[in-house]
Formats: sequence, structure tokens, C-alpha cells
Amino acid sequence: MTDHLTTIGLQIIPKSKALHTYDLVDEAIEVIQASGIKHQITPFETVMEGKYEDIMKVCDRAQKAVLAAGAEECLVYFRIHYRKDADVTFEEKRLDR
Repeated sequence: MTDHLTTIGLQIIPKSKALHTYDLVDEAIEVIQASGIKHQITPFETVMEGKYEDIMKVCDRAQKAVLAAGAEECLVYFRIHYRKDADVTFEEKRLDR
């Protein structure tokens, strides 16, 4: 990939017959918040900024947390923006609007 900063949007949609979807999503959000990775939570996904490998480790832990909390399965969607020779940052995306 790249050694520059990357932004990754992560959407985890847990499936469970017995548990509420939002409670399971909260498990993933807790992992992301505890990671120290720069992030922004939105209604449809959580966007993170950092090194690709670091973010993907957090994404893996978030998915496992949802399964450990009782989800039977998960749909996981990634949106990744990176550049070969430059950073991709929140500031340029103006996420503070």
C-alpha cells in the first residue's frame, strides 16, 4: 500500500436473531475509540485516519468484538482513500463541516 496517511471508512452491519444491532455496533465503536486512531463516527460508518496497516488492525479487532458480543454474522464494508506519494487527511475532506 503506502506509508502515508490513509482514510478508511468502516461499516459493520451485525446480524443477530436475539441482540439489537445498535448494541452490537457499539462494541465495534468501543474498540475504535480505545485504539487511539483518529476517527469520526457518522450515522452510517466510522471514518479513520492513520497508517493503512494500523487502521486495518483496528478494523479486525472491531469485527471480532462484534462477533464476541453475540453476532452470528457481519456484513463489513470498507471505503479506502490513499495516495502513492502523499497523505490523505480529514482536514482536506473538511469533516468538521
